[in-house]
Amino acid sequence: MNAYRGRFAPSPTGPLHIGSLVAALASFLDARAHRGAWIVRIEDVDGPRTVAGADDDILATLAHLGMQPDGPPVWQSQRHEAYDAAFERLLAAGFVYPCGCTRREIADSLLNTHTRHATLAYPGTCRDGLHGRAPRAWRLRVPDGDAARVSFVDRWQGLQSQDLATEVGDFVLKRADGQWAYQLAVVVDDDEAGITHIVRGADLLDSTARQIYLQQCLGVVTPQYLHVPVVTNEDGEKLSKQTGAQALDLDDPVATLATAARHLEIDVHSALSLDAFYSAATAEWAKRFGRRQ
Repeated sequence: MNAYRGRFAPSPTGPLHIGSLVAALASFLDARAHRGAWIVRIEDVDGPRTVAGADDDILATLAHLGMQPDGPPVWQSQRHEAYDAAFERLLAAGFVYPCGCTRREIADSLLNTHTRHATLAYPGTCRDGLHGRAPRAWRLRVPDGDAARVSFVDRWQGLQSQDLATEVGDFVLKRADGQWAYQLAVVVDDDEAGITHIVRGADLLDSTARQIYLQQCLGVVTPQYLHVPVVTNEDGEKLSKQTGAQALDLDDPVATLATAARHLEIDVHSALSLDAFYSAATAEWAKRFGRRQ
């Protein structure tokens, strides 16, 4: 591994809320605890979901809370050439193929599939050809048998393992609407930025095996992973804009940060300033997840 490089990668679908702040704070503290660099990447690769001005609001909120990145922010919407280059490498190596299936066809196919394949997200209908369909999406071919199992040790969640063939199936890298899929964009971005440690919410834990396999296909380094528990609402749903998340109260930055820290099992007492908060919180984080160099 090179020198520590971490990142926070929010999607600009609205203002930061306490759930996204928890992920931001965890990644920031981990970088500080390792005396490493911390960057911010705006994950706006999904154009239809992007809210105008949300990126500027997120960056201003982070600055207000004392989280300054070590370098200028990066926008995924400005990196299509990099994704295209990675895709062409995968295509030339025979890892990807066109898929003509609609969502409805995939759902119907799964209903008619033998029970032992019922967990497949995609049954491989177009693996051997389009069968008269027009190409829509492009999928990454996953291996079969023992090679399909991807295992890794998460720094918070412990040992994780997923069988890509039976639990995921061949997954989309380029969508039918021409948008690049999150899985490809995040792997390309993390590699080109030299990211060594990824700290993010546990809602993305299920994506990690796919990203590790894609890293292997591209021949790039796999970072270390840490997935923090997600913040939920009263109904036990992940807190998001769709489930009633409210914008952060920025009138008292230290109190807002302390609330996020408690979700990370860090209780910072009597911090009267941002500097005092970060000093105490970083020390507590370092005790659990890595000491300062």
